[in-house]
Parts: sequence; C-alpha cells; structure tokens
Amino acid sequence: MRKSTWLSVLVAVVVVAAGCSRNESKTTAAATNATTSTSSGTAAAATDCTKTPLQATDVGITPTTITVETMADVGSPLAPGLFQGNFDAMNAYATYINAHGGIGCRKLVVKQWDTKLDPTESKNGLIDACASSLALVGNNALFNPDVSPMTNCVDKSGQPVGLPDMAALANDINEQCAPTAYVIQTVAEQCPITPGQPRPQTAIIGPTKWYVQQNPGGLHGIFMVPGDLPTTVQSSVAQIKGQTEAGITFDATPKVSGADQQPAYTPRIQTLKATNGNYVYDGSNDVAMIRMRKEAKAQGLTSVKVWACSLACYTRVMLAQGGSDVEGTYMWMQFLPFEEANLNPEATNYVNGVGANKVDSFGAQAWQAAVAFTQVVNAIVAKSGPNAITRSAILNGLKGETAFTANGWMGEKNLRGSSPCFVELQIQNGKYVRVYPTKPGTFDCNASNLTTITSDPAAEAAKIK
Repeated sequence: MRKSTWLSVLVAVVVVAAGCSRNESKTTAAATNATTSTSSGTAAAATDCTKTPLQATDVGITPTTITVETMADVGSPLAPGLFQGNFDAMNAYATYINAHGGIGCRKLVVKQWDTKLDPTESKNGLIDACASSLALVGNNALFNPDVSPMTNCVDKSGQPVGLPDMAALANDINEQCAPTAYVIQTVAEQCPITPGQPRPQTAIIGPTKWYVQQNPGGLHGIFMVPGDLPTTVQSSVAQIKGQTEAGITFDATPKVSGADQQPAYTPRIQTLKATNGNYVYDGSNDVAMIRMRKEAKAQGLTSVKVWACSLACYTRVMLAQGGSDVEGTYMWMQFLPFEEANLNPEATNYVNGVGANKVDSFGAQAWQAAVAFTQVVNAIVAKSGPNAITRSAILNGLKGETAFTANGWMGEKNLRGSSPCFVELQIQNGKYVRVYPTKPGTFDCNASNLTTITSDPAAEAAKIK
C-alpha cells in the first residue's frame, strides 16, 4: 500500500455513496456496478478527435499532449517516500488512460515535483506547474502556505485565471481555501477564513461515535498528534474537539515526531497505565501505531479497548512490521477498500494499474483526482470540442463537481466540501477486514457523522505540548 510514513491525514473524510439520502439512510451502498469507466468520455468524443485539427489551446496543451503536474512530499529526510504512492498512481493512470484513447483527444503526460515537506519547494512547484502544465492533479503537499503562484497564474493569453488544482489532499489551509483548489479528501475549513479568530471547521465524528456505541462503559485515553509541522498540529484541533463532542475524554494529547524511536513511546504507555486508559487514537501514521502497540505489549498494558487510526494505517507496512502486535486495530476509510476492488471497476483499474505490491491509500486518492480531471476535460470536449480545453474551462467545469464518485469507487462528494460517509476496517488474523457496515460495498452515510466545531486552530495548537 505504501512505504512507511510518519504523518497522517488527520481529517480524512469519507464519501457519500451514489444515491445516498443523508437524512433517510444510514447504511448506503456504493455505486459498485458503475458502467462508466475512466475512458468512456474519451471514447464518446473519438469522432471529434478525427475531424478536428487539434491546437495548442493553453499552457500545457499541444496538439498531441496534455501535461499535468503532481506535487508530493517524497524526498524529505524526515519522511523518505512519504507520498510516493501519489507519483506511482499518476504514472499508472497516464499509462492506463493513454492505452484507452487518451484524454481530450491527446496523450496525458505527468510531471512530478518533489515538495519534500518544504514550503519553498511547494512554492517552486506551483511556479513550475503554472509555467508548464495545464493543471495540478493528485497532489499531497502538506506544507503549502503561499499559493499565490497558483491563484495568480496566467493562461496562454496572459489572463490571471488561476491554475486548476485537483488535489488528493490539501492539509494547509491556504491551499484548502484557494479558489482554484478542489480536493478528494475533506475541505475542513469553511472558506473564506479570518486567521487569528475562532472559526467553524468540519470534523467527521461518525467513526468515533461508532467506537463509543460499541463500548457503552465510556472511552478515555490519548490522541497522538503529528507534531513535526505547524499545519498538522493545527489540523488536529478539529479532530480532538470533534472526538470529544462524540464522547471521548482525552487524558493527554502528546505530540509524535517522525524522529521518535521506540523509547519515546514509553511515557505514552505509562500515561495510559496511570489513568487506566482504554482508548488510543493515532493521528500520526502506521509506524507510530506499530511502536505504540509494541510498547504496550512490552509494558503489559491491557486496558485499551480501542486502538484507532485513519487510512494512514491502511498499509502493507502495518501488517508486515506490526505482525500480531497490531491485531484488533481499527481504521476508517473514505473509499471502498482494496479488498473489495472486484466490486468496482475504477478500484480494479487502480489496483491493476499500480500493481498489488504498490497499492496505497494516498495513491488511491491521487487516482481519484485524476478521474475528476478526466471527467471535466471530457465534458468540455463533448460540449465544445477538443480545442475548447483551457484552464478557465476546467475551473468552470470543476464548479459543477458537487456529486463526484470516481465512477462509484467513492460516494457522492462536493470537491469543495466534506462528506459524512465512512467504512470501518479492523485487523483480524493479519488481514484487513470490514467490520462496519458489514455489507461489502457500503458506507455509513448518516448526516450526523459530521459536526461543526468552532475554535482558533493556531491558538489551540499552541496549547498542545
């Protein structure tokens, strides 16, 4: 699924299944029998491709190619290979879509920019993409505070239309709230925002409510906060407050660093022993959970009833390195798991495209972002022809993506907002097993799975030590 990483996606949001009524249906089936593949729009426009002399209509478009750029944190010494899955997914997607007729009557070309968990490299990537690519697609660049090269980017005619950004994840609030950004994961912020003041944020609490329901005696313990970046600490605030609202009592919220070795987990387990804690939420990554569980075993801690994590723990590393020590760990997802890829053609395309040994939870979302880009481009071609593809037309098309499903792999989601749906997995006998909802191909889509909390994230983050 991915190489070992140190940092989680703190506010991963799950997606509404096709046909879901948020007010009437709690458990909803995904559109697992979707008949539209990623190549169908291109195939429908094939006649236009043969009749129309193709032109270079904007930056990143030639008569034969469409170039997009993927920015991802890969080469940082703090987290080597962090989002390599995004690069793998986008490369595989280009191979797949080009084998099925291309995109917008042209071949898809993917550039890569390693942002290295470095704000300067993130800005440089935006500058490069503005100059060379039609759009950003499939990004995971966590530290991205200055998005002006994206929002002020000019098109071929010199007009500042902005650079379309179809991100897998946008953790930095500046990217989340950028007018040209559309995100597969949640947009927790209710944009625009006023920094330095309390503001509303969206938090998903459905998984937490499920843990509480399964343990009526009450849950209390610790939330492990990814502490190496100010943006990830601030992102934790909504999750902590949301889980508290859902019924969890936190005895401690320790910061976890990518540099932490096994001894750093000793005091965290001692806190749980001192408070008889029965709940641990890992806001960091698979390695943090593995080390936490191993330390719990070494110290004989047996009080924890719920060890929980997001899709950041849905990795091959978790199973391979965690072994029997991570048995029983829960994780919630926003799309159908790879174990159910046979139920959905798009999930199958991804798994076959990257190979079973490279499937990656973050890479999956990059592929989903590429599907969104393809659908928008193909809609432009179907309506106005292959020479109507421009940055401005893509941005206009993205405004209509209010019920995106990635061809049924995920449920309906507004790419500028959040969705209440989730599926819960648990490690059982060394495998990821669906535990809720129990029916394969479904999500819990109850509207009450989302809540709005109000806080000043920067001020609250300063209190986390």
